[in-house]
Amino acid sequence: MPQVMEFKLPDLGEGLTEAEIVRWLVAVGDVVAIDQPVVEVETAKAMVEVPCPYGGVVTARFGEEGQELPVGAPLITVAVGAEAASAEAPAAPAAEASGSGNVLVGYGTDHSRPARRRRVRPVTAEVSAPVAQVAGPVPVISPLVRKLAKDHGVDLRALRGSGPEGLILRADVEAALSALRAPQPAAAPVAAPVAVAAQGERIPLKGVRGAVAEKLSRSRREIPDATCWVDADATELMAARAAMNAVGGPKISVLALLARICTAALARYPELNSTVDLAAGEIVRLPSVHLSFAAQTERGLMVPVVRDAQNRNPESLSAEFARLTELARAGKLSPADLTGGTFTLNNYGVFGVDGSTPIINHPEAAMLGVGRIIAKPWVHGGELAVRQVVQLSLTFDHRVCDGGTAGGFLRYVADCVESPAVLLRSL
Repeated sequence: MPQVMEFKLPDLGEGLTEAEIVRWLVAVGDVVAIDQPVVEVETAKAMVEVPCPYGGVVTARFGEEGQELPVGAPLITVAVGAEAASAEAPAAPAAEASGSGNVLVGYGTDHSRPARRRRVRPVTAEVSAPVAQVAGPVPVISPLVRKLAKDHGVDLRALRGSGPEGLILRADVEAALSALRAPQPAAAPVAAPVAVAAQGERIPLKGVRGAVAEKLSRSRREIPDATCWVDADATELMAARAAMNAVGGPKISVLALLARICTAALARYPELNSTVDLAAGEIVRLPSVHLSFAAQTERGLMVPVVRDAQNRNPESLSAEFARLTELARAGKLSPADLTGGTFTLNNYGVFGVDGSTPIINHPEAAMLGVGRIIAKPWVHGGELAVRQVVQLSLTFDHRVCDGGTAGGFLRYVADCVESPAVLLRSL
């Protein structure tokens, strides 16, 4: 007889406690191999394909697309063993029956391989997701659905669930809210099954926005930050970039040149490439520069990380910025792409603004902000001229250094922007 193994939503790291099912990749009756992705979920960090550590026949799926599940909730059950497959499908090897052991994070193992997706007759009948027994007569399995209803004043007892055995899903609550907000005929009685306080729209602080809010709040609570800024003449930097791109080959971005300047500046002022260990009462200076950068996407602000940026030239930095930005906009960044940064480069000039005093990306110690590069009157060579001017700002953790160090870092960055030869002399 086959052994039925239950695979639960794994811990996706970074303190994430729930994920939303975006798309099922398998159906009941499909044959799956070890580490084959079975579901695509969305967390507050990224979209993740979750592989199953067991090989065999899918006998049940738990949760609907659009439903949020807490970590540890059942995802699927798989019948493993030679008897699990029909004559149409080969028996799962013994290694598959034992499982890969890959129960954390859910990225698959190095030996993962694609499996043919085929419909077979499962040994057991299709199983519906059971409804958890909760206090009271209302069938709700997810605490997140309860919270959504509570935040919007929804009476769950008035709803009919669309899930298995009347399970109330997130979609049911949202449908009730939509019905309430729809225009009602003047003479028709209001029969909406929910009641919302007349105090404006309430938007749950969850997902990406919730994660950003928590991180920024922690930064404000823990980090005594300060900001200094300077205007710089970027005309020579822009001319240097134009000359580099004129010779052919991959194009070099302005962000890549600024990143290269940052890594050179951090080599001179390593205090700013550090973090504070509150528990130990120590400042930890970090040996490598893992450069975070802000990328605006439809899902909100993402901050991918370029690993070992100090070892990359402008061409390599340009390629990595482009790769990570594309993944961010497609919602395909992994949690590993979004963690481990040691210093942030924030180009808010793309929004058409000159300056900002950003909040430090906890637990980093500093962030360099870059405004728009715009033609302005500037004294150059003792005469008034029109030059390409940019405002640079540095927000830093005052615990790791004093104003002299921060000012020295920012002045060096500005000098390199105004005269790229300064950077060449320091290499």
